[in-house]
Amino acid sequence: MRTRTEGRQDRGSPLPESAENYLETILVLSQKEAQVRSIDVVNELEYSKPSVSVAMKNLRESGYIEIDEDGGITLTSKGRKIANTIYERHVAISDWLIFLGVDPKTAVQDACKMEHDMSEKSFLAIKKHIESRKRDVNNPKGNRV
Repeated sequence: MRTRTEGRQDRGSPLPESAENYLETILVLSQKEAQVRSIDVVNELEYSKPSVSVAMKNLRESGYIEIDEDGGITLTSKGRKIANTIYERHVAISDWLIFLGVDPKTAVQDACKMEHDMSEKSFLAIKKHIESRKRDVNNPKGNRV
């Protein structure tokens, strides 16, 4: 039986699920806002300020984020790589579940759980299936594009 960290390790992430969530949240917030601060993460995830503060300290010390003198948080290349991977999984799995008929709220919640523990092999199979279905929908008569 797989442990909860094996899915992350087979794609190169040594981080626990909570740390991946923080990195993904920083990425998403940085796409919406010019500067991301700890309070933005607190508000987005609805976690306590002390919990987020400890997590940001750990992520900074591990080289996944940088925090400037104004409290602005940016992802390092190492942090961005993990955040992008998790976000790609989140979007793809959410879209797939919605396509299967799951309501969007449930699909997003379930994708949050699945994105961290799924092996790279299973994710790539789902991604391939999604791409195939998109091609079928965009080209229903099977014409070569």
